[in-house]
Amino acid sequence: MRNPALLALCATLLISAPLAAQTDSSASTLINRYGNLDIERNGPTIDAELAQKLYRRGNTYSNLERYDEAIEEYRKSISADPNFGDAIRNLANTYYYLERYSEAKPLLARFINLQTEVSAALIAAVTTLGELERKDRNFDVSIGYDLRAIELEPTNDSQVHIMANTYNNAGEPEKALQIYRAGIKAMPNNAFFDRSLGRILEQDGRLEEALVAYESAAEKDPDSQFYTDLVNATRSRLQR
Repeated sequence: MRNPALLALCATLLISAPLAAQTDSSASTLINRYGNLDIERNGPTIDAELAQKLYRRGNTYSNLERYDEAIEEYRKSISADPNFGDAIRNLANTYYYLERYSEAKPLLARFINLQTEVSAALIAAVTTLGELERKDRNFDVSIGYDLRAIELEPTNDSQVHIMANTYNNAGEPEKALQIYRAGIKAMPNNAFFDRSLGRILEQDGRLEEALVAYESAAEKDPDSQFYTDLVNATRSRLQR
């Protein structure tokens, strides 16, 4: 449960020290101009310390579930420092929580582009953006994020099947094949990926390629009678 005393203290802090007193007029003008984020400012940071203050104010509002005010502070923080990844991520997360996905997507992409090291935040952003783009059927965009998500989280086999099935069911078998091939590269001992790859190839009329995939599955799991039977049945079809 939330601590009433803490919430009261946060609220008191929020109404004290007006922000206008913390900034000079030129900085305030620029922050207001770029606060809508419709224009990406490529110039130098206005004030990194100010960006941190605005970011912390946004976090306080978010903790109080005053999301509109949190959004305003995060946007101003990004205007003060366009490369402030934490503010970009928190703004994206707030939009996502509010199901304002069209506003979350460009911020997730912006956050991803700023990252130079692998982190839990990067993995979450890449995975989430790929999922959102798939839901919007922007498959030429989502495939790049999905392939990267597999690289970043190479042991997550369930996401591979979800991605591939989504593409295949949407009439995008080549992208489904890309996903399974990436899964095989990330998890080379996963025989079911080979079997799934073969299924899509067979569905696409590429029986010889499907056989190669089924044979690979059988080699990886020699105790599976299912894979052995699948290989034999496919060979018989090719010999007819």
